[in-house]
Amino acid sequence: MKVIVVGAGVVGTMHAWHAVERGHEVVHIEREAEARGASLRNFGQIWVSGRAGGEELDTALRARELWEGIGARVPGLGFRAIGSLTPVRNELELAVAEAAVARPDAAARGYKLLTAGEARAVNPALRGEFEAALWCERDAAVEPRLAQLALRDALLATGKYTFLPNREVRDVVGENAVRDDRGEVHSGDAVVLCTGAWLSGLVREVAGEIPVRRVRLQMMQTEPLGEALTTSVADADSFRYYPAYASEALDSLQAAQPQDPTAAAHKMQLLMVQRLDGGLTIGDTHEYEHPFAFDTLEDPYEHLTRVVESFLGRPLPKIKRRWAGVYAQCVDTSRVVHRQRVRDGVWLVTGPGGRGMTCSPAIAEKTADELGW
Repeated sequence: MKVIVVGAGVVGTMHAWHAVERGHEVVHIEREAEARGASLRNFGQIWVSGRAGGEELDTALRARELWEGIGARVPGLGFRAIGSLTPVRNELELAVAEAAVARPDAAARGYKLLTAGEARAVNPALRGEFEAALWCERDAAVEPRLAQLALRDALLATGKYTFLPNREVRDVVGENAVRDDRGEVHSGDAVVLCTGAWLSGLVREVAGEIPVRRVRLQMMQTEPLGEALTTSVADADSFRYYPAYASEALDSLQAAQPQDPTAAAHKMQLLMVQRLDGGLTIGDTHEYEHPFAFDTLEDPYEHLTRVVESFLGRPLPKIKRRWAGVYAQCVDTSRVVHRQRVRDGVWLVTGPGGRGMTCSPAIAEKTADELGW
């Protein structure tokens, strides 16, 4: 087969990967010189811990398995099986962690409740004050700024992959073909549109209004920490955000312990992971109402700095960069992804939301299975 993939973010790149793995030829079209959207502007976390039970967790666990296998073959991904810790500070937060550990799928997630001392033994950089921590052994990380480039190099080495940058697809032409802005037609046996948060233009023309929305977030990265942060780190606000933590204990937490006003205003949680260069990627916020602001706001960064310093027990290194990103999320957040046949032989795959980096290998694998590649 010959497969045309449109969009070189992580979802599109994983579709190309699975097609080549199954012996097919791939033409991969990207409207910029390389992907510049949410696939780079994220934590690089393979985040199993907070996923909803059922399909979402199954997808994340399968993706975690695929990431590890691909990472062994493509070292440039920077795959690390580092797990995560969510420190808790009081009885209300501890009760939510205990409810998570009591879930029937806790073992599949690698959940374990650690004392503060046990958590510091796992991650000695956490010298601040907390009572205990939720450990998730299955969480992992890759390098988001390097992953697509490393995967592309591996794909190019197969001889079955062609990358066409700086070409915007303008039209779907009949069955199994697209036309780019240079007027060239690219035809194959299947076309997969992995356009990320680009939901207007071509997507609206071929699919109409789809049940997918755009979400904006802010993040930042520091200079090297000077020591190893051996796990990813979240805070108890992540309990409010991720569906795995829904419980009576969470209801009690939300009723008795209102979220910090800045965190509440920007729908925030702390997620933090160390990059290969030693810097920390820290976030994030969630903005759903259009039009999105064109600038970044300082209050969320100041809040995150306070939370991180309280866990580290030391000042944060100098902030090296700040950025905003936009990703596509299914309006029904229980759906892992929006997958739609828009023409004969042409499929649209978008809307994984904040799961994109985590789940993309399994999302692409399912597309390949459903299309009979």
